Amino acid sequence: MAMPMGPKPYQPANVRTSNRFVPACLSFLLACLSAFTFQILFFSPISPGSPLEFPLPTSSSLPTNNQLQRVIKLGEGFLKDPEDVCVDKEGTIYTATRDGWIKRLHRNGSWENWKMTNSHTLLGITITKEGGLIVCDSEKGLLKVSEEGVTVLASHVNGSKIRFADDVIEASDGNLYFSVASTKFDLHNWYLDLLEAKPHGQLLKYDPSSNETSILLDDLGFANGVELSRDQDYLVVCETWKFRCLKYWLKGEDKGKTEIFVENLPGGPDNINLAPDGSFWIALLQLTSDGLEFVHTSKVFRHLVATFPKLVKLVNGVYRKATVVNVAADGKIIRKFDDSEGKVMTFVTAAFEFEDHLYLGSLNSKFVGKLPLQDTILKSVD
Repeated sequence: MAMPMGPKPYQPANVRTSNRFVPACLSFLLACLSAFTFQILFFSPISPGSPLEFPLPTSSSLPTNNQLQRVIKLGEGFLKDPEDVCVDKEGTIYTATRDGWIKRLHRNGSWENWKMTNSHTLLGITITKEGGLIVCDSEKGLLKVSEEGVTVLASHVNGSKIRFADDVIEASDGNLYFSVASTKFDLHNWYLDLLEAKPHGQLLKYDPSSNETSILLDDLGFANGVELSRDQDYLVVCETWKFRCLKYWLKGEDKGKTEIFVENLPGGPDNINLAPDGSFWIALLQLTSDGLEFVHTSKVFRHLVATFPKLVKLVNGVYRKATVVNVAADGKIIRKFDDSEGKVMTFVTAAFEFEDHLYLGSLNSKFVGKLPLQDTILKSVD
């Protein structure tokens, strides 16, 4: 027999509202989370590959010395982010800056605005045997700059636009070898190439006799600095986010073959320059802020960071310190100079030796650094 039901217990209005509010709030939060996840996964600018492999610490690692805090500042206030440095046979120093100028420092210590390129994406530069300058413009391609003006030498390869020309060197036969950092991302979004960690870099050759550009190497991990050996029997190309440099043979039995020149570097290699003794100077970048290396091990974290520019700036470590290393022709690190605290220099991208001094380019300075090598070596020994 069914018992008669009594009246429902009274609930205050605020309790009834609260009971309806909780599931509605959870539904809203769930919808926001779903939308957030959808935004990250389906509208992310990257398609992550394998996790980034950071260099392992070794017993032969050279200690911090902060010698880069002793640099003499050349052209301070006259230069804006001079990425690379080169010297002609008269001893005139050239650099390309973010304001579009090719600027040069004469022997008498005076700076000159030499040539305006009307570009804000100038990177690697090199002197030619004829005395002109070859410049990598990450948007326009390969440029020739001379007293007569600016000419585009190469803007396409195999029918595709050269997206991110990075560094260049001229061989004695006049051929130009240059790197394309990424065929997917441009200079302003270069860190996305690191987050994606898929090889989009190239090593190209420009033949001035035929005006043709060809691909020598493909699928490089952010191809950066390029330099010839002293005998020009091979060249070295740096792979920034692989923390290594490759040797590409130009002559001999191994012509056309590639091997590792140096690996497990204590930073991502940027520009590389030949020293007078046949060794190489390589600028190294701290690619990730300390403690945030885990970001590169997870596809979800990489998608998340890539979607929000402020997070990219937080994870990016290039503005934290500065490091350059001297690497022998056999691939062994001989010397290291750094500014481990970033007090004077950060984001050093090039180191060029000339007359017992090291000239340093940076994408985060208003000067070219000049470091007296002999004095620095003695202080390092002491």
